[in-house]
Amino acid sequence: MNFLEFAVWGAYLTSMGSFLAKVGFGEQIWLFYATQGFVSIFMPALMGILADKWVPAQKVLALCHGLAGIFMAGAGYYAMTSGNEVSFSTLFLLYTLSVAFFMPTIALSNSVAFNALEESGLDTVKDFPPIRVFGTVGFICSMLFVNFMINDRDIQYQHSYEQFIVSGILSIILCIYSFSLPECPCKPKEEKGKTFMEATGLTAFTLFKQKQFAIFFIFSMLLGASLQITNGYANTFITSFTGVEGFANTWGANNANALISLSQISETLCILLIPFFMKRFGIKNVMLIAMFGWVFRFAFFGLGNPGSLVWLFILSCIVYGVAFDFFNISGALFVNDNTDKDIRSSAQGLFMLMTNGLGASIGTWAAGLVVNHFVYAHTDPVAQISGWSTAWYIFAAYALVVAILFAILFKYKHEREGK
Repeated sequence: MNFLEFAVWGAYLTSMGSFLAKVGFGEQIWLFYATQGFVSIFMPALMGILADKWVPAQKVLALCHGLAGIFMAGAGYYAMTSGNEVSFSTLFLLYTLSVAFFMPTIALSNSVAFNALEESGLDTVKDFPPIRVFGTVGFICSMLFVNFMINDRDIQYQHSYEQFIVSGILSIILCIYSFSLPECPCKPKEEKGKTFMEATGLTAFTLFKQKQFAIFFIFSMLLGASLQITNGYANTFITSFTGVEGFANTWGANNANALISLSQISETLCILLIPFFMKRFGIKNVMLIAMFGWVFRFAFFGLGNPGSLVWLFILSCIVYGVAFDFFNISGALFVNDNTDKDIRSSAQGLFMLMTNGLGASIGTWAAGLVVNHFVYAHTDPVAQISGWSTAWYIFAAYALVVAILFAILFKYKHEREGK
């Protein structure tokens, strides 16, 4: 289940920007990625309520993947039949409908997995991470598949509409498979006497009254702004070197998705380092390491190229594992360790809202303004490459400012074990 869940996402998440640029929607790339954040603000909560109250979670998972797959495959089929006359509004509508139903499946798949483990008498904290790793493996396999598969027009899937069709097919397969998953019983109806805030989980917002939580959530949003920038633009950036003399035939420029997949490999390995770093340095320092990781992630892209300096791209991908994992997991642990049990799930939802919802949406919108100004305002490939470097440096400077302010404003004392 986890393998397929993230294989669905990996088929297009890092390569969609390249296809959009080729069909003339380069200036709208940010909107496609920001949409994932917009729908994450409300769709996971709605589907979660449906699974809690009326329909077993594995069936809601099947429903969501079925609809997401149909709409995503529909987007690919529409692009295929439209040729060079792809309408932005039609493609964007089909894509939006697909991600609106896909984004809730990430939380739903976790719920289904936790239920299955608990029913089997296993420890979710101990036994879930090795299962979740298969999700990253699925993401990597899907990325590599669309990188190396070539269509009858001699175009890699990562630059063509086939990536949407691949994602749609995988989603439909998971829809069918979901019906074979263990039953997830719906929770009893809420007890009478509970307020609307308690019933809907909105009580988590009262955490903003606590200074440290307010600072934490605000910085979660600010760092969340960095999360989707490289997903949206890394492939397009690296591929743009194929239009520059001296880089056109380099392996890196022609296999951007394969190169970027090193980020997910790093992510898998960095998960194993988190327990050591958490015990040794504490939550605040681990989150700071992640923030400075984003500085290097962006700066290495600005400095590198797919030729003699491809090693800088590789370093950027290695750093990504630290930048992504260390903040997301340590942030979730901070929320878990510092909230009451009765609002813990809602608080985790608020953390995700600030990072993958508001933060990611605002970040991709702002990144779009920067990229459109420095890159797509030019038509000359060399000028665009220069613009890309400037854009990456701006993103790195932003991440650096966020890290410094977090170090100053967020107060959290780490107590080592044994003290």
